[in-house]
Amino acid sequence: MNSKEPVNILLVDDQPAKLLSYEVILAPLGENLIKATSGREALDRLLRIDIAVVLIDVCMPDLDGFELAAMIHDHPRHRRAAIIFVSAVHMTDMDRLRGYEVGGADYVAVPIVPEILRARVSVFADLYRKTQQLERLNLELEDRVAERTAELEASTSRLQRSEEALRDSDRRKDEFLAMLSHELRNALAPMRNAIEIGRERVTPDRDLGWALDMLDRQIAHLTRLVDDLLDVSRITSGALEIQRERADLAEIVRAVVETIGPSLSDKHQSLHVALPTEPITLVADGVRVNQVLQNLLDNACKFTPEGGSVWMIVEREGGQVAIRVRDSGAGISAEELPLLFELFYQSRHAASSPNGGLGIGLSLARRLAEMHGGSLDASSEGKGRGSEFVVRLPLPVPASEVPPAPQPAADPVGTSAPMRILVVDDNRDSADSLARVLRRRGHEVRTAYDGAAAARTVDEHGADVVLLDIGLPGVNGYEVARQIRDAPGGDRVLVIAVTGWGQREDLDRSREAGFDAHLVKPVDLQALHRLMEQGSRAAIKEGVSARFTAPSL
Repeated sequence: MNSKEPVNILLVDDQPAKLLSYEVILAPLGENLIKATSGREALDRLLRIDIAVVLIDVCMPDLDGFELAAMIHDHPRHRRAAIIFVSAVHMTDMDRLRGYEVGGADYVAVPIVPEILRARVSVFADLYRKTQQLERLNLELEDRVAERTAELEASTSRLQRSEEALRDSDRRKDEFLAMLSHELRNALAPMRNAIEIGRERVTPDRDLGWALDMLDRQIAHLTRLVDDLLDVSRITSGALEIQRERADLAEIVRAVVETIGPSLSDKHQSLHVALPTEPITLVADGVRVNQVLQNLLDNACKFTPEGGSVWMIVEREGGQVAIRVRDSGAGISAEELPLLFELFYQSRHAASSPNGGLGIGLSLARRLAEMHGGSLDASSEGKGRGSEFVVRLPLPVPASEVPPAPQPAADPVGTSAPMRILVVDDNRDSADSLARVLRRRGHEVRTAYDGAAAARTVDEHGADVVLLDIGLPGVNGYEVARQIRDAPGGDRVLVIAVTGWGQREDLDRSREAGFDAHLVKPVDLQALHRLMEQGSRAAIKEGVSARFTAPSL
């Protein structure tokens, strides 16, 4: 109903002459005028049409005006109709009160003043129109709200399904990466062992030595790629933890230089390292800081041409230590600098390089620095003008508030007395190659290729050390470890997990199963010999197995 649409006005009086006069007075309003000569006729009209205003004579035979008004007011359809009483007799206050009680809205006395009647009816008619419009608008609004609510519910349902699909996809991705790393590490382990065997040849061979060094570097590179992939997955899922302890920064730098040194030498690059005269001790995860610096130094080597220069400069900056890795290499364009730390981003130069990597190293390095409360930033004067990466880490709180760093074994690696060692792995190449390496170092070594055979071998022949894979067919490594611990004398056996599984939950399960340590393939043989040295000494001295450790993570 628009603002000009006429409404229905019901005129009720038992005198036709008065009805005619009402009709003449109200005609200028342009409304629909409907006449009734009795209360019953009025009710009949009211049952068939909607009425905006009812003009009722109070004194009518059969059904008077008050009774008719009460019936109109009680009907839900006409509850909003405005009722105007017309009376030719004097109305007392009690009469007026009665009229208001039955739904009356106004009174008009006879003789009627036409202008006043028209004005009052016009007001009530307009009010009715506006009320109807508001009701329609309210219904439309309710319909729109209901429609929008349905759309939002559908959108929310779609979002929930999408989130569930993303979580499921992320879970499958993590499972895939864990499985991929496990398989790759299983393949890399015998390769690393074969390199160690080749290096122990009695007759030196320069070409063979070069080939073995090259293979070792490439295996180390593949291992770092696998570790980086898993670390990115752990960070994005919030599963990566920082193990803080006191760490000598100079020792970390020396270890990084020792690792990357052969790559620098191969390209005839000069490395300049500058350390402060006073020692700098961090409260940090030394393994992760090493990982950050190794990534930066490795990148500097990759993207600096042969004969170029690389610098690693360590200096204090107030409450922080700054570690600058600078090179004279390819440099970085201004438009690429803001993108450098985005996951999987590779510069054009890196993408065309044979050793460009996966584009995750710098993103991972920055996140690790931030997890230590520090930062990692890059700068360059442009293409061909080198670049500089600066790691800033907070200096430690007073020494009394942090745990001391674990002290390395005092004995040199590989000088332990001969031990009885059992190597257990369903990958025969991995088991046999590691057994060969250990035999060449004077140990008595047996191999087993499944869990049941491993338990029998320990029971029949005994063992000082068991190097045990986790994912064995039949009886898995966790169950074998429990069986060893439950057997007489089992608490004196050093049981070390040697596996391709390296997630935090894998370490937790190893600890719960009774392993003394957890090494991830390909095994660092120096770390393995240190563990055997420490474990054997602890077992002899205390009669118990060594404290659980995971040096490779």
